Amino acid sequence: MRCPYCGYPESKVVDSRPSEEGTKIRRRRECLSCMKRFTTYETMETLPFMVIKKDKSREVFDKAKLLNGLLRACEKRPVSIETLEQVVNDIESTLLNSLEREVSTVKIGELVMERLKKIDEVAYVRFASVYRQFADVESFMEELQRLREQKVR
Repeated sequence: MRCPYCGYPESKVVDSRPSEEGTKIRRRRECLSCMKRFTTYETMETLPFMVIKKDKSREVFDKAKLLNGLLRACEKRPVSIETLEQVVNDIESTLLNSLEREVSTVKIGELVMERLKKIDEVAYVRFASVYRQFADVESFMEELQRLREQKVR
């Protein structure tokens, strides 16, 4: 690791500890030339996966975009941000563990609805109304009826 002060290419690790819930390692280093200390962070290299949208275009998966959609669905509902962040992390883990490098928005939407249904039914219906693009009140009522039937079981 090159020293940011003098540019010397050699340093020694003085201290090493996990940070950000174990996703990074913080290292304190000391330059072997000027003896000044500096901090570096080590992260695991991951390959980004692509999202295939309905119009067949592709973009890199964005956790923030998914969280924003969940926040809109849960607006004014008793759902904590921590719960929503956990849902996003859970969905991301599921997608990464599938080993597919490309995933459709349909698959992501189904994963979101599956989790929202367990957390908050109103948020689930809000999300479903946008995701499934209900054309009219009748299709909206059909979804509500399906939700009621599942609740009775």
